[in-house]
Amino acid sequence: MTTQPLQPLLHPNHPNRVELDELAARAISIVTEPPGPRAQEMIARALPHLSPSLIHCYPLMVKRASGCMVEDVDGNIYLDAEAGVATASTGHCHPAVADAIAAQSQVLIHICGTDFHYPGYGAMCEKLGALVQHIGPNSHHWQTFLTNSGTEAVEAAIKLSRHHTGRSNLIAFRGGFHGRTLGALSLTASKSKYRRRFGPLLPGAFHATYGDAASVEELFTTVTAPDDVAAIVVEPVLGEGGYVVPAPEFLRKLREICDRHGIMLVFDEVQSGMGRTGKMFAAEHTGVVPDIVLAAKGIASGMPLGAMIAKKEIMTWPAGSHGSTIAGNPVAIAAGLATIELLEKELVANSARVGDALKAALKQKLARETIVTDIRGVGLMIGVELATPELAGAVANLCFKRGLLLLECGKKAIRFSPPLIITDAQANAAADVFVAACRDARESVARKA
Repeated sequence: MTTQPLQPLLHPNHPNRVELDELAARAISIVTEPPGPRAQEMIARALPHLSPSLIHCYPLMVKRASGCMVEDVDGNIYLDAEAGVATASTGHCHPAVADAIAAQSQVLIHICGTDFHYPGYGAMCEKLGALVQHIGPNSHHWQTFLTNSGTEAVEAAIKLSRHHTGRSNLIAFRGGFHGRTLGALSLTASKSKYRRRFGPLLPGAFHATYGDAASVEELFTTVTAPDDVAAIVVEPVLGEGGYVVPAPEFLRKLREICDRHGIMLVFDEVQSGMGRTGKMFAAEHTGVVPDIVLAAKGIASGMPLGAMIAKKEIMTWPAGSHGSTIAGNPVAIAAGLATIELLEKELVANSARVGDALKAALKQKLARETIVTDIRGVGLMIGVELATPELAGAVANLCFKRGLLLLECGKKAIRFSPPLIITDAQANAAADVFVAACRDARESVARKA
């Protein structure tokens, strides 16, 4: 007996593909000043039931999204230049990703990759190992532990580094963000509010100056002997800490230090990886090969998936020493495999090309804007530094009111991290809104002075 393949089913209230495609092609359209009445009503109803730890940068109640465009419940259309914190790498509801999710959900949703085998888990691990092979001269075989998130990938790296080396201490960098669970939080040093009243954190976590490898050597002479250090954990491009691109020799010198002292070098590519910088991994820009690579965010277009990818000779922990019930979920993996296929086919290249054009446009259009002190970044990971934190906040809020979604980072910067599908026209539109917001914020401050 032959059986027909299962067909993806849509919820009866789900908009059809034509409507989503139409939304993706829309321009910014603010029909009522946000938050509109419907958003205000829904937010007011929800807030009493939510954890107050949630930030909610803007009073935005999203109805649906497609491509680079987001529609709120009042009919306002926004251009998304933050991609759910650099996560919606293929854009919102990419049909290939949505179809993969729908098809997988008809066959197998969960079985637990810690205890059983299923095809997607091995395929994803094999694929990630192959991708890491492109980071510099690399003959290593790589093995992968899948997680639900970036912070879980960091936790796994901490445990593996300690187990493999038999050491306990860790070195990270001021300005770095590695997550909010206790181990990852011990490495995070981007904002003190993340750590306030959560101590004591992991003992033996020390912080050096980002971009300065000599500051690591200084730690060896002041607070921790190198043979007590299990790992140095670093973002190849600083993310939440300000979108800072270090000089290439920084990572090279960290590799030399780790080789000299038997320390694991861990690259946290949770935000900078998966095509964000115009390469699959930011480390490819320098060719420095770490011992462990961490990925998440853009790996599955918003589905909960992360990965700790390590050299086989480092994966010395025994069976049962680490695991997760839901990590590597079949549906998340299906989204991840579809995402990586799109990245490899065209989106990594698009990130490099449009990112270069967007950064050049911002530099040209903001050349005489006195409140802008720096424009930096690589690929579609671009940071614009403002003169003060107050100006950064004002510019970001003006952009929101005018239909451009951006997030702040560092002390006084704004990050551009749009979906990697963004077009030249959309990038130009984002630049125009941002430039006008900078001008108006400066004039507003001048009037108040």
